[in-house]
Amino acid sequence: MNNICAIIPAYNVEQTISKVIQGVNQFIKIQSIVVVDDGSGDSTGEISISAGLVVLQNSVNRGKGFSLKKGYQYAIKKGYKAVICLDADLQHDPNDIPKFLDCFKKNNADLILGSRMKDLSTMPLDRQFSNQTTSLLISLFTGQRVRDSQSGYRMIKTDVLRKIKLTSDKYETESELLVKALKNKYKIAHVPIKTIYNDQPSHINRFVDTLRFIRIVLLSLIGRV
Repeated sequence: MNNICAIIPAYNVEQTISKVIQGVNQFIKIQSIVVVDDGSGDSTGEISISAGLVVLQNSVNRGKGFSLKKGYQYAIKKGYKAVICLDADLQHDPNDIPKFLDCFKKNNADLILGSRMKDLSTMPLDRQFSNQTTSLLISLFTGQRVRDSQSGYRMIKTDVLRKIKLTSDKYETESELLVKALKNKYKIAHVPIKTIYNDQPSHINRFVDTLRFIRIVLLSLIGRV
């Protein structure tokens, strides 16, 4: 699809970014792949630039949510119909992209979530607890079943991104977007994706970010953000 943009927030991932770019480029043309380099201290930005794709750079580390919003604004400005977001550390398999594209073509969903819930064997227990807690809260308060609220592997129409105001800048931005999309009655769909946890260091503070997830979900649900 020529009107789809891939957004890859990236922070200190020089060991994996080339493989991610190559994988995504099987399905998305290189000029429609956007890496948002979030103030990396390694060669993440240089590798991405040399690959010939679009690179947006934060001068300092601002957070995943900030980087995603920067990518969203780029996609809106360039007139893309939808974006596919995935992580730069190979926890999201680029080979799952066709599932999103097929679902988008068949269902015309506004937001498609990649769901890891069929295989939790490799997901750390604290991540399972955080994810299932926020997923349950969102499902209960919106009346729509959400299986994997914290999945960052997703496809979103730019019409949705244009209309929803996001206030957070860290990992909870993805949950904020999901809640506000559900509250605005946008059509949500799910596709199964692989559950991958490799040896790359996690930038998530599991206790602090779990509290942020829950806080942003509750505030979004009651219309305080």
